[in-house]
Parts: sequence; structure tokens; C-alpha cells
Amino acid sequence: MKPLTFLLALTLAACGAAVGQGAQAPTKTWGYEVVQSFPHDRAAFTQGLVYLDGHLYEGTGQPGASSIRKVKLETGEVVQKRDIPAPFFGEGIVNWKDRLLEITWQHQVGFVFDIKTFELKSQFQYRGEGWGLTQDGQRIIMSDGTAALRFLDPETLQETSRIQVSDQGRPVQLLNELEWVKGEVWANVWQTERIARIDPKTGVVVGWIDLAGLLNPVDRMGATPDVLNGIAYDPAKDRVFVTGKWWPKLYEIRLVEKPPN
Repeated sequence: MKPLTFLLALTLAACGAAVGQGAQAPTKTWGYEVVQSFPHDRAAFTQGLVYLDGHLYEGTGQPGASSIRKVKLETGEVVQKRDIPAPFFGEGIVNWKDRLLEITWQHQVGFVFDIKTFELKSQFQYRGEGWGLTQDGQRIIMSDGTAALRFLDPETLQETSRIQVSDQGRPVQLLNELEWVKGEVWANVWQTERIARIDPKTGVVVGWIDLAGLLNPVDRMGATPDVLNGIAYDPAKDRVFVTGKWWPKLYEIRLVEKPPN
């Protein structure tokens, strides 16, 4: 009986360990408070958003309607603009030194502009689709609509490494517009009202931001792509700005921790 008892004890212990391993605490979720709202061009199909030196830089999409633009935060006025010719579909943008970089959706080509004049300086290529861009001060970080984040050398714009993003061990697909915030990569998840907070070393989602209800339903256009997309961070004043495609407003928000379920 002793060997049988011992075997039973081992079996029960293994089952208990398996249950314990599977019962992970849910990933922490934050809600939001609106600090203030600003006008936003409803014709802007927002793909990329950057806050820099008191202005917003915005990349917009759609063939024949893609552009890069410099925008007054307080009024939404477009003070500088360069159109991106069809057939290119503009996607994410990011600043690097005296340059503004933009990628395109399916043409596997990116553009490098002078950030002051918007003059086209050069082009670069990559494989697959281009969705979002940000930077951590050392590398350009790019999303491609999958669960991957690619890291690019900011001078050569060649990929040097990549990570897979996951939550509770499951891949997080459709990563879109990106922003670097206090050592984390924040990523819009396409066609949701959630932002993933990602550890750039491991790819693990360390938190979610739930922005459900941010845009009043009466302000929506009702089109399928009329969704949250666009994150910008002002590190000097610790301000977070968010908007969406064809949204008439841009919001400064403050995160509010939600109690665990």
C-alpha cells in the first residue's frame, strides 16, 4: 500500500501544481478620466501621432488622402502638411533627430522627411506590412499588424531584432499605433478600445487601458474603421493624448486604476 499511497500523493501534488500554474492573476486594467478635449480634423484618418515641442505631428491614411501634418494642439489647426501620393497608404510616424519617418501599409516602403520643412530626404524598405512606429531613444520600434514588434536601427532603418507580444501566454495580434511611455510600449489594438502596455524587453503585456466610451456615440461617423487609434505622450508635462480615425476630438486623459475583477 505504501507505494500506491506515495504515487497517489505525487499525482495529487502534480494536479495541484498544474491548477496553481494555470490560475494566473488577470492582467491589471486601467480606466481613464478626461482632463480636457481638443478639436481634431474629422477628415484625418489617424495612423500615427507624435507630440513634440508644443505641436502634434500626425500621419493620416487612405490612398489619395494620406498625409503628414503639423497640428496646433489647442485648436486642431493644421499649420503644415505634405500629401502622400496614391497609391501609398500612409501609416505610423515617428520623429528621430531632425527627421520624421513614416511607413506605408502594404507597399513595403517608408519615407524619411526633414521634420522642419517636410522635404523628402530618402526612402527605406522592409518586408511585410507597416502599421505603427515609435522610438525609445536608441531604436525605432515598428508594428506590422501581427503580435510582433520589430526593432530598427535608427540610422540604417534595418531590422535588428523583434519580440512577440503576449498576455497570459497568448499572443496579442493586431498591434497598431505605438507610443513610448515611461519605459513601456503602448499599442492600440486595431478595432478595439484598448491599449496594451508592453514590456519592451519581454513582450509581456503588463497592463491594459480600457478607453470604452471615450468618444460620444453621436460623434461617430458610423463607419467600420471609425475606431480608436493615435497615442501621443508629452514627457515634460506627463500628458497622454489619444484620438481615433475620423474623430472630431482629441483627448488628454489621466489613467485610473480599476479594481480587480
